[in-house]
Formats: sequence, structure tokens, C-alpha cells
Amino acid sequence: MPTVGLFNQEGKQIGDIQLNDKVFGVEVNADAIHQVVVALLANRRQGTQSAKTRAEVRGGGIKPWRQKGTGRARQGSIRAPQWVKGGIVFAPKPRDYRMSVPKSMRRVAMKSALTSKVQDGQMIVLDSLTLEAPKTKDMVQVLKAFDAKKTLIVTAEANEVLYKSARNIAGVNIMPANNINVYDLLKADKLIITKDAVSKIEEVYA
Repeated sequence: MPTVGLFNQEGKQIGDIQLNDKVFGVEVNADAIHQVVVALLANRRQGTQSAKTRAEVRGGGIKPWRQKGTGRARQGSIRAPQWVKGGIVFAPKPRDYRMSVPKSMRRVAMKSALTSKVQDGQMIVLDSLTLEAPKTKDMVQVLKAFDAKKTLIVTAEANEVLYKSARNIAGVNIMPANNINVYDLLKADKLIITKDAVSKIEEVYA
């Protein structure tokens, strides 16, 4: 079983915690991680981009000049793509970018991402994380204690006080355990997670 240090929010180690090796000690599957991240980013795309083709642009119903005898190149419409204000060739249209990934692959990718954080020494487990009031200054002090900058903070439950304290800090993301995803895990340089959140994740993925 992998073992990591257990810290208080002041940055002092108060013990160790054993992690479930079925979640935090699996073989890292890079292919599964890649496929899940690609699907996550694709599913975030709105797909609302749109432009008009020459058939949809207004105007251009008559030839701008006669076919022959003017010395100019023949033209059939002032809304052809080579004209200013003309239609767009292969214009993008609204589409759905959604990709589906099997649930088993999502589970493998999540376990692999969590394991990689443990192996790289980027996971910090806190005994608890509480603030009396929403103050960015207090959250900055917690992050400074662990020299954390680009950080994902995971709590057992949604906590409005912690969320408001962290939302204005660049590079810091905070979310409850049931909302974590592979992309946000990999994007963060450090994962700060409470002991209760670890238990909750182990219940789901073990």
C-alpha cells in the first residue's frame, strides 16, 4: 500500500496515511488517460461556430458585368468566395463534438491519474481544511505552506467558504471529490486533498 505524509493546513506533518493500492497504486495506463482527456476536451466544445457559404450570403443575384468584351476576368456573382463580403469556402456549421468513452476506461484513467500524482510526489493529504470566513489571504497562506502554485484542491463536500477563498487565485482550482476529472488532475502541478476526500474517492473507485 502506498504511504504519504498527513499534514495540517499550516504545513506541518502530523503523521502518515496509507492509501488503497487499488486506487492509488495501480499501473499507469497512458493510453486510457489520453483517450479520456481528448473526450473531456471535445465534450467541452460548444460547437456553435457558423459562417455563411456563397449560397447564404446576401446579394450577388446578377452577373457584375457581361461575360465577354470587358477585358476583365469573367465573374458570375459578387458573392463568390474571392470577392470581399463573399461567401466562405467550406464554411463551418454548428456541430456536436461529443465523444463517448466506456465507463471502465474512465475508471482506469482516473486511477492512473491519481497513481501518477502519488508516484511523482505531487499529492498532499491534509487532516482537514477549514477557514472561518471567505478570505483569499488565508487560502494564500495555506498554499504558501506547501509551496503550491498551480494546484487542485479537493474536499469531501462542496464548501462555499473555501471556494470563495480560492476562486480569485490564479492557477488554483477547488472542487468536491465527486466532481474531479482526469484533465484537472493532470493540469495541476500539485494535488491538495483532505483525508475525508481520500476516503470518499476510495469508496467509489476501490
